Amino acid sequence: MPIEFQVSLEDKPGSLAWLGSVIGDANVNFDAIEARSGRGVTVVHFVASDTEAAAAALEESGIPYSKREVVVVNILDQPGTLGDVALVMSEAGINIDCVYVTVRGDVVLGVDDVEGATQVASGMAVMIEE
Repeated sequence: MPIEFQVSLEDKPGSLAWLGSVIGDANVNFDAIEARSGRGVTVVHFVASDTEAAAAALEESGIPYSKREVVVVNILDQPGTLGDVALVMSEAGINIDCVYVTVRGDVVLGVDDVEGATQVASGMAVMIEE
């Protein structure tokens, strides 16, 4: 399963540049990334091309992080498809707490039940990325 990192940065100019440099200097790519700011903090979620190298780079630079498994799915690029996936997940009792897109156009779903979400997505003929 893909791993999502979550880091909290100070909401100021240069913070995202610093994170990008730390990850880039480790020769790691962002496969997917999203960020939002509020109350002086920027929360960044990302999936890295090399999980172990990204974790080592974050640790070496002193950036605290958490990580978790996420579901990455390839869905049709048609109006309403994401809504359909979200509806079926909700009907299965699965909460989606985070959604963003990879650089390849796949959808990253942060969920409270990775195994269940994987089963639901597979049942919808949605391609799961490992």
